[in-house]
Amino acid sequence: MTIQERIDADIREAMRSKQADKLSALRMVKSALMNVTIEKHGAGGKLADPDAIAVIRKQVKQRQESIQGFEKGGRPDLAEKESREIEYLSGYLPASLSDNEVQQLVREAIAEVGATSKAQMGAVMKVATEKAAGRVEGKVLSQTVQRVLS
Repeated sequence: MTIQERIDADIREAMRSKQADKLSALRMVKSALMNVTIEKHGAGGKLADPDAIAVIRKQVKQRQESIQGFEKGGRPDLAEKESREIEYLSGYLPASLSDNEVQQLVREAIAEVGATSKAQMGAVMKVATEKAAGRVEGKVLSQTVQRVLS
């Protein structure tokens, strides 16, 4: 079952059990997934799970930024709502890689590319991103590649 199919099934379940917050969060992420699908493949296309994971990570990141804004603005009720939505969405993300696993993945990518300097960082990042398959943020991956190549 793909991530999009799981989300559709969970939307139906949230409707049956009358979980309004969960339903709202899932509908928003479904909409974001549909927009990306249409951009990449047209109206009848399907989105691969790695692409769906990237969309969900983006949604989680947006909510984390919203939480910071709500806390600064004195709106703990809205910050709490965003936190619950993050919990719902995190269930669709694969387990994140540990620091050691990220370093090992980067070393494998460097060996595969044969990189010896930061000038080859782009090629290493391409391979490392494919190997990571959405289990680590791009920023963390980039910093690790820079650190290992220096």
